[in-house]
Parts: sequence; structure tokens; C-alpha cells
Amino acid sequence: MILKINSSDNGTIKHVRELKKKKYRQKYSEYIVEGIRIIRDALASNKKIQYILFDEKLYTVAGGEALLNDLMGNNIKIYEIPNKIYMNLSDTQNPQGIMAILPMEDYDLDHVLDDSKDLFLVLDRVQDPGNLGTIIRTADAAGFSAVILAKGCVDLYNLKTIRSTMGSIFHFPIIQGDETMDIIKKLKSKDIKIVSTSLETEKYYDEVNYNERTAFIIGNEANGVLEEVLEYSDELVKIPMMGKAESLNASIAASIMMYEAVRQKRNQKI
Repeated sequence: MILKINSSDNGTIKHVRELKKKKYRQKYSEYIVEGIRIIRDALASNKKIQYILFDEKLYTVAGGEALLNDLMGNNIKIYEIPNKIYMNLSDTQNPQGIMAILPMEDYDLDHVLDDSKDLFLVLDRVQDPGNLGTIIRTADAAGFSAVILAKGCVDLYNLKTIRSTMGSIFHFPIIQGDETMDIIKKLKSKDIKIVSTSLETEKYYDEVNYNERTAFIIGNEANGVLEEVLEYSDELVKIPMMGKAESLNASIAASIMMYEAVRQKRNQKI
């Protein structure tokens, strides 16, 4: 059943408007996703959808009406709203005309570490939402067990971050953790090897064995990994810079590291 909302003063509209701000997302433990592909991914991943907002433009977009029918078939509450109100809520320049409200998921770090057997990624004060989303997407593609965000990272539920994940936010645990050092100590207590990137080492990233429980630490775009984290690390590695560029984008560096682990695991199976 589709319900209609015609006023911007409606309580549901006011609530969604609040969710565009981090403090209200945290207050209500809810967040917004927008677009046909990511909502279909949430549906396919059996994520709970609180409710849907859409406008008439959805009927003109490929796959829009089919998605709406699937949502109705799952007994999800759906509101149709005027385009003017939708555009005021949307975070995109050319929206497809549909958004969903979902509850945040709360993962326990101890449980994830005990239940997972493989590779982890810890992000230390990564600030760019596009970088964060791309790193999460790559970790998903590379088969990592979890991504752990230390305090000081950009908000996971920033709309730009969510768009950049391309749905990977639904596929595996993403944990919003404590201070970086507290996370590192927890990992080491579980016998997980800590590998950090540093320019102050002679060892390259492909000279370390990743065929064991390992956590990669990816640091802040401007300042790298915290010094105390480097001191606690089991391995410090660097990526060779053969040209004149001084550094790599954080998501590129993380991708190179993660896919070296993938390469080693594939070779182990051959």
C-alpha cells in the first residue's frame, strides 16, 4: 500500500530532513540510502528497511516501477511525496526519485574477531567520504572479513560515503570502533598480525606473508598512521614510488595492500 504525504511539515518528512545531519543519525540510529541500485541491494541483502519515500519521477527511470512493486511485495511502508519535497530531501543533483530509511547495524568487535578467520582492515582517521566508501567497496571485493573504523574517521553514514560503497555497506561487518590504539591492542590480544604502512621502512608490501590472520592499518590521508600504532605494529611496509609523486591516495594504497593479500591466497591454492 502506498500512502501519500503532501506537506513538508509532515512528521515523517521532518524526521528524514533531520537524518541528513550526523547528530540526528546517531540520535535515532537510522540513516538514508538513495537510488534504485542501492535500495535493491539492501533488499537482496535482507536488510530491514524502515520505510520508503519516492516521487513521480521514479516511474520514468529504468527499473523504478519494478523496484516499487518488489518493495510493496515485501510489506514495506511506502510514501509518495511531491517532487518539490523530494528534491529538498535529496542529496544528489539528478535523483532517481527514491530513498529508503534503514536502522544502523551494531556489530560487536569481539564477536567479529572470534567468528572471522582471515583479513581485517583498520582505518585510522580517514577523512574523505569518497575514500572511505571506495576502501569499503574494495575490502568487500577482496573478501576481507571486516572493516574497522577508528574514532576520528569520517561518518560511515555520510551520504557520499554510502554512495561510494556501491552497496558493499550491506555485505559484511563495518565496525565503528574505539581509539585506534585500543583497537590495535584488541587485535593483538587475538593473535592478529598488525601491518602498517610507513615511509620509514625498507620492507615493501609484497615482502610480507599475509596467509595468516592479519590486519592492515591505513592511516590519515595527510598524516599517515599514528606513531604509537607504528611502534605496536608487527610489520611496517611501504609501496614503491618509482615516479615523482610523493604519495598515493589512501583508497589506492589500501587497494594495493589488500590485493597483495588476495594474490598470496590465490597462489596458496594453486
